[in-house]
Amino acid sequence: MVSIFELFKIGIGPSSSHTVGPMVGACRFANQALEFLGSHPGLADTSLRVEVELFGSLALTGLGHATDIAILAGLSGHLPATSEPEGIAKRVSDIRATQALQLGGKRMLPFLESRDLLWRRNDFLPEHPNGFRIKLVTSNESADDLEANRGNGEVLFSDEYFSTGGGFVYSREELSRLRATQAAETASEDSKQTDAPFPFRSAKELMAMCRTAGKTIDEIVDANELVHRSEEAIVTELGAIWQVMRRCIDRGCQTAGLLPGPLGISRRAPRIFQQLTHRFNENLGCPSELENHPERDSLLTDPLQQLDWVSLFALAVNEENAAGGKVVTAPTNGAAGVIPAVLAYYLYFYPNSSIEGMHKFFRTAGAVGLLYKRNASLSAAEMGCQGEVGVACSMAAAGLAAVMGGTIEQIENAAEIGMEHNLGLTCDPIGGLVQIPCIERNTMGAAKAINAARLAVLYGDGKHFVSLDRVIETMRQTGVDMQLKYKETSLGGLAVNVVDC
Repeated sequence: MVSIFELFKIGIGPSSSHTVGPMVGACRFANQALEFLGSHPGLADTSLRVEVELFGSLALTGLGHATDIAILAGLSGHLPATSEPEGIAKRVSDIRATQALQLGGKRMLPFLESRDLLWRRNDFLPEHPNGFRIKLVTSNESADDLEANRGNGEVLFSDEYFSTGGGFVYSREELSRLRATQAAETASEDSKQTDAPFPFRSAKELMAMCRTAGKTIDEIVDANELVHRSEEAIVTELGAIWQVMRRCIDRGCQTAGLLPGPLGISRRAPRIFQQLTHRFNENLGCPSELENHPERDSLLTDPLQQLDWVSLFALAVNEENAAGGKVVTAPTNGAAGVIPAVLAYYLYFYPNSSIEGMHKFFRTAGAVGLLYKRNASLSAAEMGCQGEVGVACSMAAAGLAAVMGGTIEQIENAAEIGMEHNLGLTCDPIGGLVQIPCIERNTMGAAKAINAARLAVLYGDGKHFVSLDRVIETMRQTGVDMQLKYKETSLGGLAVNVVDC
């Protein structure tokens, strides 16, 4: 069983598949290459360099997704969860200025980006659209002709990696083994292939386990997590995830200016925040001050203003993500605003909200995310945006339904509604940037999630025609059938029908 903490990862924008994943993969390579060199002392004085090849979607939209920055940072030893955006920017600037990088922070190697970072835009590795290859090669370059060494030199160590969405990264061997294991589990009647006490593979299995064990969905998830973490550690990690989300909302509402890139898009969250709070009797510095504020209700001057706040929360997070800020993949960076927006709605506006409710929300949403991860994909390069915003909407709907007091059937219904009305959603970012339509799309996903939860819990009894398992399989089939140009390549849709000025 994948842990829910692998779904909710602290990372750096703008993309989990194109930034977080490549950074993690490049850092893994650096550490493995250093181990290789350590076991071959005869190479201590050999001139070496690294060569990186980006394939498919990584090559087509990587510049707009900061894949180049992620690769350089990862090769230098940076990891998304433990690095700050400012530190990464400084390190990459130094690499480009000196034309050298410190592999894993230890061995200095020459690195000429025009020679050593290759964009294979017309080539796709068969295993996954987000593939990249890194090689450690011998180098006999001369100072007079740095470009001449491209493609030359003996390959000493090499591996291929696949960023499969949500920051998950696998080597070729790992991906092959994972798929073989999943195929064997699917063919077997026995789902007990793990040390988790409740190894569910489908929503049907999960609900059956809930009924048999007399547990709620979040309690099932908690029991599985307790195999590897104490209850105290789980609560601490969930709290840390929310704090990153909370700070991201606050920063997004306080930081004005333009988003990076050629589109010249202005951040809207600060202006909307001021518009929503201008009637407040005192200055409201950031949205997190809403929690338990005695005058909070005075902000809601019309029946739909709660929805305006939800849209603001989602905008704030995704503008931070687009600017390369610190976010939580939930389950991806491109969809990072949906779950924080719905959770903030619960904590800031919902009656009798609580920290325990927040934990229930995360665990329940995580259970649904695990089903999509296992039975379809979180990668827009495979599924289109239905695999990002659609999945986030489904997860958020389930989490909100749970804290609203929904039954397991109502929670499953909410998750199904959340995806059913995102089926076929394409990924066609203008200019390869995670900005248009990605940022606004998160506001739509958050609003749909709230509507889905309310339909399922307040006005439903859990009985519905389409099951969550069927809608997940439909999403997978739709993604497989979707034309390549609509799956994070910027070769179709809005990306080609809007003039890039």
